[in-house]
Amino acid sequence: MYTVALTGGIGSGKSTVSAIFDQLGAAVVDADVVSRELMRSGQPALRQVAQRFGEDLLDEQGVLNRALLRQRVFADTVQRRHLEAIMHPLIRDAMWRQVKQADAPYVVLVVPLLYEHQADYPTHRVLLVDVPEAIQRSRVKRRDQLDDVGVDRVLASQSQRDQRLQIADDVIHNTTTLADLQVEVARLHQRYLRLADVALIERETQG
Repeated sequence: MYTVALTGGIGSGKSTVSAIFDQLGAAVVDADVVSRELMRSGQPALRQVAQRFGEDLLDEQGVLNRALLRQRVFADTVQRRHLEAIMHPLIRDAMWRQVKQADAPYVVLVVPLLYEHQADYPTHRVLLVDVPEAIQRSRVKRRDQLDDVGVDRVLASQSQRDQRLQIADDVIHNTTTLADLQVEVARLHQRYLRLADVALIERETQG
């Protein structure tokens, strides 16, 4: 299966881009979606998180208070690493299972922390959705209702913009309109279809 890793900082527009790929016919496997599934009430991963970070994270129905967990994790680098140690292997394994089951010309894996975990996501291409930090800050403050300190903590928990650019094969500069974004994603979709076809022919020839 031909795979493309889609990454970008918080507020860059990864969800919008992946939704367009999905509409065009690519299979999309999103780390954030997988994480939410793993953290549903009654799931073993949620029990591990509650034991490590506090039972008060769960309400009477066993549902996770995501805002409270985010507050504790982003305020403490050590705590954040503990959470990643619990969740990352589970998310990675679940994503690759979905890749194997995909029925599409190629798969887009949405991995926000790709720079930090490159070895776990060996894909054919890396696509970066890029925006200047000022736009990131504005979008995150508006979307997540965070103050400047909260935004600083979130940005500090992710790789830097120049680091993400270093690993990118393709870059979408998401600074204009949705229409422009749709055109750019459609262009890349055609390119990935061609690359997937070439990869398939090569496998069949070698086989």
